[in-house]
Amino acid sequence: MTAQQTVLHDVHAALGASFTDFGGWDMPLKYGSELAEHKAVREAAGVFDLSHMGEVRVTGPDAGKFLNSVLAGNLAVIKVGKAKYSLMTNTEGGIVDDLITYRLGEEEYLVVPNAGNAKTVAGILAESVEGFNVTVKDESADTSLVAVQGPNAEAILVPLAGEGQAEIVTGMGYYAAAPIQIAGIEILLARTGYTGEDGFELYVANENAAALWNAILAGGSEQGLIPCGLAARDSLRLEAGMPLYGNELSTTGSPFEAGLGPVISFKKEENFPGRDKLEAAKEAGLGSTTGRKLVGLMGQGRRAARGGYAVSFEGKEVGVVTSGQPSPTLGYPVAMAYVDVAAAELGTVLDVDLRGKAEKFEVIELPFYSRKK
Repeated sequence: MTAQQTVLHDVHAALGASFTDFGGWDMPLKYGSELAEHKAVREAAGVFDLSHMGEVRVTGPDAGKFLNSVLAGNLAVIKVGKAKYSLMTNTEGGIVDDLITYRLGEEEYLVVPNAGNAKTVAGILAESVEGFNVTVKDESADTSLVAVQGPNAEAILVPLAGEGQAEIVTGMGYYAAAPIQIAGIEILLARTGYTGEDGFELYVANENAAALWNAILAGGSEQGLIPCGLAARDSLRLEAGMPLYGNELSTTGSPFEAGLGPVISFKKEENFPGRDKLEAAKEAGLGSTTGRKLVGLMGQGRRAARGGYAVSFEGKEVGVVTSGQPSPTLGYPVAMAYVDVAAAELGTVLDVDLRGKAEKFEVIELPFYSRKK
């Protein structure tokens, strides 16, 4: 099966990108040095192509109530112009996807699922409309997404904003969104991201994606902005302790073990898939007193743990690494792992099997890195 390409694929190729398959998409892995790209986002800015992500528009008088019956969070209470991180769960309480939902109007929402789950999420939403006065439209194939991340992100976008619109950029809070012109192009601007830095995500029609990308690249050159690929995106999100679907999250994993219990709303009246199982799991203390818990691990040596490596405590296997690599910012190996709650206390020293040799890793608090406000 041939991997899909974003409309910016040729632009990336011209910039010398190397590509990798991700969620069925041929995406830029890096343009040169992934460490340089990582550093640029931490210290200046980077621009990413995230057009493999999905975009599903939900409109109608029952839009909020409808989303509350499909997603685990309370979407009906989001204020217009704001966004919420939520989960789509299955009947067993497993995670179908973690996603962001923007409320664009009283009766209009934009749901943004992960690339590999976009069709699944769009399909479930479309199949669930019976009994609700809503329209579900999958706009993924027509929409591109460009992210500008890093401490200089705001300064890069302000000069590109349309006349009288600079204050929309500077005044936008975290997890907020608004329509705006950037480089003369109509977009939806959101102050969201997946790097642990300040930054924005720009939703744009496919036909304007290349012009937007090139304008950002040119406008950000003096601010240290460079194009960045998925390698840097992964190391950045790991340092920020952000879960990746397929690594930390899955259809068989529990939100409570992943530390995402607060994302679920049990106060709302609507029933959603797996609500009964999730209520029972919360009552049983899953992820706190029983089961496993997602923890951060700091390597005491120089070798990095990788996804799938076994974790042991006092000679007994207690878990598995989900993501791990050397931290470019912190200078030591970091990893996330699911471990039995009895071995999850901060300060506990665990053994990770690095291809036959045990290496010491200490359980530390997530995130590993937090930006200076």
